[in-house]
Amino acid sequence: MQDINPIYHNQFGVAFQWKRNSSKAKNKVQIVFRDTGLLLSMEELARFSQNIKCSLKDGHQNLCSDCQHNDSCRSLLLDTPAPQVTLSMSQNELYAVQDLVEGTLFQLNLDNFLDGIL
Repeated sequence: MQDINPIYHNQFGVAFQWKRNSSKAKNKVQIVFRDTGLLLSMEELARFSQNIKCSLKDGHQNLCSDCQHNDSCRSLLLDTPAPQVTLSMSQNELYAVQDLVEGTLFQLNLDNFLDGIL
């Protein structure tokens, strides 16, 4: 925990920024959930948020709409900011990752707003 600045977490995952000032991690947020880690810029994080909303809204991305275990079945596809990577998630996981991403964006925007005032 000494190498990171935590931003937001929930029961599903965590978002943080690396303290080390490498060119790869500069101005990026590390989002870790399930067995996935994504290092995203603010623009990519906002795009990922939109992708989550689309996946929750669009039924055509549901791999098995007649599934008896809709809440836990990983039948929804979630596009990541990397166009070649798509995640298969359950509806519950999508809601959890949505909270993680939205909470992270909120906290980052609040921090930027407060830094502007001070």
